Amino acid sequence: MKIHNVKLLAVAAEPHQYPEEMRPEVAFVGRSNVGKSSLINTLINRKALARVSQNPGKTRTINFYEIESKIYFVDLPGYGYAKAPKDEIARWGPMIEKYLYNREQLKVIVQLIDIRHPPSKLDLQMVQWLRHYDVRIIFALTKMDKINRSQIPKHTKIIREALGAGSDDILIPFSSETKQGKEELLEVIEKIVFGEGEHHND
Repeated sequence: MKIHNVKLLAVAAEPHQYPEEMRPEVAFVGRSNVGKSSLINTLINRKALARVSQNPGKTRTINFYEIESKIYFVDLPGYGYAKAPKDEIARWGPMIEKYLYNREQLKVIVQLIDIRHPPSKLDLQMVQWLRHYDVRIIFALTKMDKINRSQIPKHTKIIREALGAGSDDILIPFSSETKQGKEELLEVIEKIVFGEGEHHND
């Protein structure tokens, strides 16, 4: 999937603010500070369309990016940031739940996990939640440039086992710094969204 034309189409807190066009959607979710904005910017070839914040937990709305007038990338609020006010943390769950429950056009979720560490309790809770909604998940293992290249298979295996991931589950090591994993992630998204066969990850 080649991406040239991108625009921020909607910033939503409630379902009535979602885009009305029935285009397929790919949503991105992950812990605060896991590199979600950086990953989205890397995929869409922009430096700062998805805002990279020095203060984790800043994404408190659902942001819809229109990609090539045929698909939406949906940036969901980061979870697990303790310094967010309690009422905002309490609002986050229902906001995401409404999105997951109501969006027929949601085709796949990209869940980001820091490759340097086993999945957190919140990461595992999110996986259970997504599986409950029967949402297809791609796992993007971010910050792969922060570990030795020889350690990537070992870390990937630890995360795969912790997630209880099966042979059909796709885990893609990713770096926003080096752009490694970018083409593979875009290719998998395209195959899932537009149905061009199935991709299996060894």
